Amino acid sequence: MNTLKFLRLAGNDLPLPAYATPGAAGMDLRACLPEGPVEIAPGKVALIPAGFIVELPLGTEMQIRPRSGLATRHSILVPNSPGTVDFDYRGPVAVALLNAGSETFTVTHGDRIAQAVIADVRRPEIVEVDAVSETERGAGGFGSTGVA
Repeated sequence: MNTLKFLRLAGNDLPLPAYATPGAAGMDLRACLPEGPVEIAPGKVALIPAGFIVELPLGTEMQIRPRSGLATRHSILVPNSPGTVDFDYRGPVAVALLNAGSETFTVTHGDRIAQAVIADVRRPEIVEVDAVSETERGAGGFGSTGVA
């Protein structure tokens, strides 16, 4: 079944997450702050409630990502990006926001604070082996394929 179910929490008078355009990959998530705004000082993280519980389709996750406008204009990031809401989680969804900027940022009720992408999850069998196959890259790690 391909249905995304939202349970609106008390105090949430906001629109449910929705796609802004027909081609959008992510749904806008809004800050559910009926008690008032939250200020995020430079270098600090705040957990902002989204005002709902979600039931995802089997075999999916909800990835919570930064909004490009907030990131580029205000340096507001999702520090665990992408944050994951697992299929079997049934608690309130919240978004961790990091102020990587130099000025305090205020989040108010209804602000679009992040985007959520529904992604398929693969769960392969886990096995221990004595060796792995060889590749051209081998064990070359960070920067091993060049800087530019």
